[in-house]
Amino acid sequence: MSLHRLIPFFDRTVSSWGTEARLLRWLTLVWLFFGLVMLFSASYPVAYARNNDGLYYFKRQILWVLVSLILFNIIVNLPLRKVLGVSHWFIFLLLGLIFLTLVPGVGKKAFDASRWISLGPIPIQPSELIKPFLVLQSARLFGQWDKLSWRVRFTWLGIFCLVVLGILAQPNLSTTALCGMIVWLIALAAGLPYKYLAGTAVGGIALAILSISIKEYQRKRVMSFLNPWADATGDGYQLVQSLLAVGSGGTWGVGFGLSQQKQFYLPIQDTDFIFAVFAEEFGFVGGIVLLLMLVTYATLGLIVALKTINPINRLVAIGVTVLMVGQSLLHIGVATGALPTTGLPLPMFSYGGNSMIASLVAAGLLIRVARESSEAEILPFQKRIKNRPQRRVVRKIN
Repeated sequence: MSLHRLIPFFDRTVSSWGTEARLLRWLTLVWLFFGLVMLFSASYPVAYARNNDGLYYFKRQILWVLVSLILFNIIVNLPLRKVLGVSHWFIFLLLGLIFLTLVPGVGKKAFDASRWISLGPIPIQPSELIKPFLVLQSARLFGQWDKLSWRVRFTWLGIFCLVVLGILAQPNLSTTALCGMIVWLIALAAGLPYKYLAGTAVGGIALAILSISIKEYQRKRVMSFLNPWADATGDGYQLVQSLLAVGSGGTWGVGFGLSQQKQFYLPIQDTDFIFAVFAEEFGFVGGIVLLLMLVTYATLGLIVALKTINPINRLVAIGVTVLMVGQSLLHIGVATGALPTTGLPLPMFSYGGNSMIASLVAAGLLIRVARESSEAEILPFQKRIKNRPQRRVVRKIN
């Protein structure tokens, strides 16, 4: 691989890509740009108050973006079969780290949840990093389901269950639900029998109900979601402040950088509720533009999936589309009160290096599938040779 391909924005092969791959690349970069702009605005007050530097979080995010873009470019230019070939090792590694977060003194706690491991100044959140590899391994399993023995099937289904249970034990119900839905929807797209899917869905719902019944704070979140104004200064405080931010935006918004709710009224405004700040500053019109961008991304992802012949690649495209767009819609649903309050970041908007890496790695996988779906191009001769069949020339893109 040429060194210039590792440098963001300097990949000279882009002009030879297919249409969908180029559109997805530009849409990803536009998404990233506006996410950084929004993070600058949302994080400035809290960064200045905590570190006496309003750009503290923004500068750290820029460093994570540079690392993530290098990984993004590597994946975009690497044959997908090679990435699939090592995905199971990342699953094993990150699964071990997920359970390591549960060890007292090793896992770093925040908001009564142990989800991080600190490697010096660098926080590692394995439940975020495992998402793209969960997509890859699910696609590998369900894409060749009929060719595998039941021993292999049960082994990997058991590993997926361990991933879900490990994240749930942190506790992190929102990420647990997202990971479970990703695996389930990939299995649905692969055409697994409905009796298996129905049984799994019932089991997942039962597990969520059990978790809510056991964890008091999760139960309070659900109750406050139903009527946040009943305890506007207590359990419903986050949602009430988020709704005030969204409502204050009106049609066109109050203007970039002019949000009032980010001035220490809205908690966690640079991560879990960054859409509320976006809606306040850019209004209803800005929210519609963001939703249209997500619709465009989902449409391109589905077009890539439909054009892909390889069943595993097709499932990777579907899984990444579900991950990127689905997580975004869940985040927006929480900020607007349509869903119970959870801790899901908005991809490429929210502050956090782990989320940024996971998002750009996933986007790179989708673009790689798009490239490989158009790797064979038929070029007919302009003149047919008499009594000879028309030949085909196949051009491959590395």
